[in-house]
Amino acid sequence: MAVCIAVIAKENYPLFIRSVPTQNELKFHYTVHTSLDVVEEKISAVGKSLGDQRELYLGLLYPTEDYKVYPIVLLAKLMFRKLHNSFTDVMCNPFYNPGDPIQSKAFNGIVSGMMVQTG
Repeated sequence: MAVCIAVIAKENYPLFIRSVPTQNELKFHYTVHTSLDVVEEKISAVGKSLGDQRELYLGLLYPTEDYKVYPIVLLAKLMFRKLHNSFTDVMCNPFYNPGDPIQSKAFNGIVSGMMVQTG
């Protein structure tokens, strides 16, 4: 299971970050932002060397002592479908402004169900 899930805007900033355990929340925020820098570097390097052809698999982004960060991990098709459907619901909400942080309780509930439960 995941210990941190982040939804990233196309402009490369987080719209939503949720982590467990919550006492490490600042550490995970830092890890997400550091990983975004690595994604940006890898995408720009691949774009320069291959023109318009882009490598879709970016591999390991940011290893730490406790965790390994990958840009996307599909643990189960059903789990990803739930996340995608919930994200679509957020985007279709007429009161949500695209690009704003996601503050949906329903989306947070879906993400919480995907996280490792500790304690």
